[in-house]
Amino acid sequence: MLLCASAVFGAIVFAACGGDDEEPTTATTGTETTADEDLDANGFPVNAHVVPELGVVPEGIELDGREGTPPPNAGEADLEAAADAAGCDLEIGLPDEGNTHLDDEDVPDVEYKTNPPTSGDHYGNPSETLSGALADGAYLEYPPVGRIVHALEHQRVAIQYSPDLSEEDQLALKGVFDADPAGVIFFPNPDMPYEVAVTGWTNLLGCDTFDGDATIDAVQDFRDEFRGPQGDGPEPIPLQL
Repeated sequence: MLLCASAVFGAIVFAACGGDDEEPTTATTGTETTADEDLDANGFPVNAHVVPELGVVPEGIELDGREGTPPPNAGEADLEAAADAAGCDLEIGLPDEGNTHLDDEDVPDVEYKTNPPTSGDHYGNPSETLSGALADGAYLEYPPVGRIVHALEHQRVAIQYSPDLSEEDQLALKGVFDADPAGVIFFPNPDMPYEVAVTGWTNLLGCDTFDGDATIDAVQDFRDEFRGPQGDGPEPIPLQL
């Protein structure tokens, strides 16, 4: 299903094409924050760069308001070469596993063919903002997978890391997110077989280990190649308001 969306500054208006999948709605959800974090107008940590108009922040989930380490200057600009230099698996043009909307955000009956998932049936609720896709932003907990996959369908890119990764390395990846957060989701993933992974719809970068600047290059190149209109997500939603 192909959707289109338009943003009217001052008041956000989304128009859905091809059905009522993404009707314009507004939903308010709660989240946890740390007392000493600077908060934005919505009460979210500034450094989490959350955009609640472009998705949903799940109830009770903790946001990542840490300040990341600024990334180094861009290195290898070619994604395949960067992935190879970092020793990462790169899977491009994976089979589309479908996009039926389900009513449980944890989609317990769905078995995705990749880990992390890159497409497939996912959570959807027309009464929530953009039918319940995960809002762009940084999270300190693993969000419901059904919302993550829905965000990928909206041409988002998800940067994921093992919770066992050192704080220093987590902040290095967080710095990549902070530097250019539009259309990006950032969170720990305790269930994947990689230390670092980046997903877009039907595309995957998986890195067994974090290898410093080489991994950062590969992550940035993947983001730039598959985020937004240049990606393969079948339901385009604008990256910025």
